[in-house]
Amino acid sequence: MTSMDMKLIKMISDHYWLKHDTVVDKIDFKGRTFFNKYERIDKTLTQAIIDQHLKKQITVAHSLINKFDKVENIVIDYNGTDPQRFYHKAQLLLREEGFINFTAFETKTPGHLHVYIHKGHTTLQEANQLGKMISMKLAAKQPKQWRMFPSLDLPMEYNILNLPYEVYAKERGASWSKHM
Repeated sequence: MTSMDMKLIKMISDHYWLKHDTVVDKIDFKGRTFFNKYERIDKTLTQAIIDQHLKKQITVAHSLINKFDKVENIVIDYNGTDPQRFYHKAQLLLREEGFINFTAFETKTPGHLHVYIHKGHTTLQEANQLGKMISMKLAAKQPKQWRMFPSLDLPMEYNILNLPYEVYAKERGASWSKHM
């Protein structure tokens, strides 16, 4: 994966999250306890760190929510068994809903996808509502095998995603959109 592919995500790069083998932090949130294995590193996410991640020497995650509670991407974290079928259905739904910029990335686990919907500067509240709407419409067409990010049901420390490894497919405001 090239650095240009990474720029499609518009990641928050003023900090990153480094995964450890042991629990780093215990978080109490809305009556639930979360055990976090990611440590927040308040340094710039550089290409050298990304390269280490891509070589699978370390596992790095990025935040989806910036310090102003704004979101650039709404993400579908697909953990099912048929990524081709899922992506096809998601692609059709996203087009129908008017989202013309989205990219699907492969994760470390074969068959799992992160579909980044490039929404742009959106409030956390609006991103959460859009995510729930997209999830509900997808669930009407197939069994639910995904999670939506960002989520208000998770602490901020859990609204992170591992950096992707490969581009699965991308959609960038295609010529078909003018015919809709």
